[in-house]
Amino acid sequence: MEGVDLKKERLQKAFVDLDEHREALTKCTVQWKELEEHFLSLERSIQKRLEDLEAKERTFEAKMRETQEILDKREVSIASKEQASLARVQEQKDAALAVIFEERRKLKEEFDNRCEKVTDDDTKKDSIKEKESGSVNANGSSISDGPEADSKKEISPSRKSEAKVQPQVRSELKTLCETMDSKGLRKYIIEHRKDAAGLRNEVPSALNSAIDPSRLVLESLEGFYSLEQKSSDKKESGLPALRRACTLLLESLVPVLADPIFGVEHPVLPLNIKEQAKSIADEWKSKINLEGDVANGNSLEAQAFLQLLATFGIASEFDKDDLCKLVLAVARRRQTPELCRSLGLESKMPGWLAGVLLC
Repeated sequence: MEGVDLKKERLQKAFVDLDEHREALTKCTVQWKELEEHFLSLERSIQKRLEDLEAKERTFEAKMRETQEILDKREVSIASKEQASLARVQEQKDAALAVIFEERRKLKEEFDNRCEKVTDDDTKKDSIKEKESGSVNANGSSISDGPEADSKKEISPSRKSEAKVQPQVRSELKTLCETMDSKGLRKYIIEHRKDAAGLRNEVPSALNSAIDPSRLVLESLEGFYSLEQKSSDKKESGLPALRRACTLLLESLVPVLADPIFGVEHPVLPLNIKEQAKSIADEWKSKINLEGDVANGNSLEAQAFLQLLATFGIASEFDKDDLCKLVLAVARRRQTPELCRSLGLESKMPGWLAGVLLC
């Protein structure tokens, strides 16, 4: 009996312990369900936020694509408007230049007509004087038909100006100017460089037939400092020939740009052409190489640079002392005295200039 009671106590204790474990297990089960519901709620909330973000992203991407399309269309529209504006500005520029050069041509014609009128008056006066001298001779004057009579029949300055008839310009040369073919014009001058005297007479008249002579000459200066100079170019071909052609064009442009009233000292030029010439002059000045040229006084680079300044009336934009140094590099060239006068350098080098004029 004692063993049965002991076992009974043990069994009762085991049931009490089991009941305690049951309560703990039930409590744990309840807590796990609460945790599981909490995590499910968090997952649903996160999923919803993710879906909201994805929807917003899709909306943003759609708006971005729409905005990009609008920007592309506007860019195309702006580009087309810009091209149209540039074309319109170019047309207005060409029209304005045409008006300017037409007015210049009319002024020149008017000036020439006045000169012709003065010449005619002088011719009439000369003929009257000749008749009077003839009548004096008929009345027993001491004047004979010898050398003295010939000297009295010399052409007056006004008649000499009348005798300066415009030279006959080669058709090919005139066509190149009329079509504004700058490269073709420069090539033609290079190919006919042996006839330099004839070109100097004809090129100014040919440039007069161009729509925009100044722009034509500026465009022909392209390649003056070519990077493709070879050793064979030191002869009368290649780069030196090109530079001589450019210089000849710059010299020939001077009478074309001359003001009908004030002369060559006041070239008639639009502001943009002067700015373009100044830009080219700045580039050339930074590249001039006078090594060995100061001694021989025959630098093509210095001559072309100085002629560029003189032709377009931009010498005042540069330091006169620097220009005087460049003049020394062209001391032996026949155009130097006239260049010095055009550049206003007489006062800077009076002694040297007098020496050049005497040469």
